[in-house]
Amino acid sequence: MATLGFIGSGSIGTSIARLAVAAGIDVVLSNSRGPETLAETVAELGERARAATPEEAARAGDWVVVSIPLAPFRELPVTALAGKVVLDTINYYPMRDGHIEALDSGKTTTSELVQEHLAGAKLVKAFNNISDHHIPALARPAGAADRSALPISGDDPDAKASASDLIGRLGFDTVDAGPLAESWRFEPETDPYALPYSADPDAMRAFWAQLSEALRAGTAPQTPPPVDQGVPLPAAQLRTLLADTPRKLTADRVVA
Repeated sequence: MATLGFIGSGSIGTSIARLAVAAGIDVVLSNSRGPETLAETVAELGERARAATPEEAARAGDWVVVSIPLAPFRELPVTALAGKVVLDTINYYPMRDGHIEALDSGKTTTSELVQEHLAGAKLVKAFNNISDHHIPALARPAGAADRSALPISGDDPDAKASASDLIGRLGFDTVDAGPLAESWRFEPETDPYALPYSADPDAMRAFWAQLSEALRAGTAPQTPPPVDQGVPLPAAQLRTLLADTPRKLTADRVVA
């Protein structure tokens, strides 16, 4: 029986876990606060789900989803993840993670930084460019005319093939964006990031602008982020977006 481990069980992680359970895949959830804090989520997901520590989730998974803020990435269990295909959903937000010069300058990418730490793992960047509520809303069976595609990148071809197979079972096609050095192509505020899956991209842009102003002023945004059922993003359209997007360094972002 296939098992998907999770290090980080926030909105992205639990959205993916729901799709995994629906696809007949067992899930092992973990977070930084302890297995007991995941009891409600596990009960909701049913008998295919259980909670564990991050190291236990890493060892249990045939694949492991890492969905945490960037700042504590050096706490990821190196030994337990060695040899594993790791799906990295991490995005870099300096206002949350603190500034990292190598990322601000474009010398490296977020996933290259994480891969350097997880030297024995096989990292595949995935699920970082889509909003949490669009993950269940846009998942479709294989062959569906309105099936959406997600970009992936990685340095190991076999790991990318394995990740693509898993993502296909979860309800999405994949487009190979190249090695981890090219994963900037779907990092925050690039052309393939979030907006192409949104039914109201103007509302999302307006929220980003408001969020940026609020962060600079040290206040909270006045309105919550927009939530919609999304629109399909076909693989061909995603390929074009990936090919044409300019690199968006931290200083050029609306929300840095």
